[in-house]
Amino acid sequence: MKNIKISRREQQGVYVLEKLGWKFHHMGIPTSKPMKNERYIPHLKMYVSGFESNPYGIEWMRFEEDCPLPDIIKEVPHPAFELENLDAVLSEFDFDILVEPNAPSEAVRVAMILHNGAPVELMEFSKK
Repeated sequence: MKNIKISRREQQGVYVLEKLGWKFHHMGIPTSKPMKNERYIPHLKMYVSGFESNPYGIEWMRFEEDCPLPDIIKEVPHPAFELENLDAVLSEFDFDILVEPNAPSEAVRVAMILHNGAPVELMEFSKK
């Protein structure tokens, strides 16, 4: 397996977007404040909101006290990227996996990785 290591100049784009073909999906931002139109995800004991109505792809995340996710996900904002094959990407690169692949909702699988101390969400959507 290999690691993603690059040397990026200021004017260069994001490597995973330009070279690997991933697509930006959203920016997850933890909050402790209840937000408008929250949707509850029971098995993760968390609420999400904002994605459907935010033109910038911001999704707010609020966690119950006994949420099973690692603290870093509950405390640090994360970018989320859509990719074609989650299992292939996870086997190709030597990622530090925070959360193993799971299905937070129908037709989507996600995994959370840690890169340089920051959480990153990888997403795969089922083809209909």
